[in-house]
Amino acid sequence: MKSRKLKHTRRRASILTAAAASAVAGAALLPNWNAGASTAAEPQVDAKTRAAFQSLADAVFTDRTNALVDQPRHGGGKKALAKGFSGEVELSSDIGRTEDTARKQLDDRRNRLASNGEKYSAGSTTVTLDRTDVKGRTAVVAVTESTTLTYAKVTGGEPGTTGFQARHELTFKADKKGSWKLTKIRETGDGYLAVNQLAQPMTATVAATTTTTPSAPRAAITKRPPAAPKKLTGGEYDYKAMAAYAEKYWSKYNPAYPNFNGAGAGGDCTNFVSQSLKAGGWKHVPGYVYDYTRWFGTADIQSHSFIGVNEWSWFAQNSKRTTSLANVYQLDVGDVLQVDFNKDGSKDHTMIVTSRRNGVPYLTYHSTNTLRRSVTSIISSYPNAAYYAYRT
Repeated sequence: MKSRKLKHTRRRASILTAAAASAVAGAALLPNWNAGASTAAEPQVDAKTRAAFQSLADAVFTDRTNALVDQPRHGGGKKALAKGFSGEVELSSDIGRTEDTARKQLDDRRNRLASNGEKYSAGSTTVTLDRTDVKGRTAVVAVTESTTLTYAKVTGGEPGTTGFQARHELTFKADKKGSWKLTKIRETGDGYLAVNQLAQPMTATVAATTTTTPSAPRAAITKRPPAAPKKLTGGEYDYKAMAAYAEKYWSKYNPAYPNFNGAGAGGDCTNFVSQSLKAGGWKHVPGYVYDYTRWFGTADIQSHSFIGVNEWSWFAQNSKRTTSLANVYQLDVGDVLQVDFNKDGSKDHTMIVTSRRNGVPYLTYHSTNTLRRSVTSIISSYPNAAYYAYRT
């Protein structure tokens, strides 16, 4: 369903590591314990070679994080890893150039964030190897990146950290001597919304199609708008319960609901937000699954308004469960933000506010699984997108 599926509008983000620079120059990055294989035989990928693949991936994605923290490029441990082994696992020259260019772009993002009062004082990235598929001299490696960024206390009171999980697929190719090169990095998650990934260039704006469904007004993205306070508890809905649910299940999915965060599944962002709203008191409105005036979701069946980006917006407005906010910085805990990345009239992504400090909302979402990312960071990544802010 088009409205459920996130349109991937960002370019694959990358940064050249110090280790990568050595690779481009032809120096060894990480060991290939199979490098002694004969020139005719196909290389065997054993546990040590898989560990080398994982270590290289860790170095690349750590560099992406380091760009946002203003840390040197990653090169630690290279000599220790290479000691006693021949051969190498390195970046191809094409990947190296791409990573170098992307590092500069993430440096620019860091500077834009700093100019808006947001800095990260530290970052930590780990990569786990999920699967390795080998065919001849090609190895396709699936990994999960887990990154935590520590907010610097620039103005005081912000959440301590923001974090995300992103899935990648790396392709390695071996030469006749058994030395491996990383030749391709592909993002495999549904969202492409990690802090250290880059937006693709904006495509031409497409005129919105005529529709009889409710159309939400766009929200401004300027800082310091008029205040729009809300009561978080004691009313019809428990907004703190919404936030608590979202922060509990941002990376560990609730098994009581289906998971749409997979290849071809359409994305889990709205499904996740609907679950959070339900945890805070939103009641089911049973009916036909295609009727956007109905809203319900269980393990067995979900209305399109429960899991679809645009359908949720139509239900939220038609039911009067939400009102529109004039500015994204007016969002408070339990409120919802949607984004239309390429301004084609079809919304692409749904997020929920789980914290607000010093006039800045912090959003939690699925696809890519992310905890407490500031609206400032999102706008810095997508300054040309259209934003829709809903008071729940």
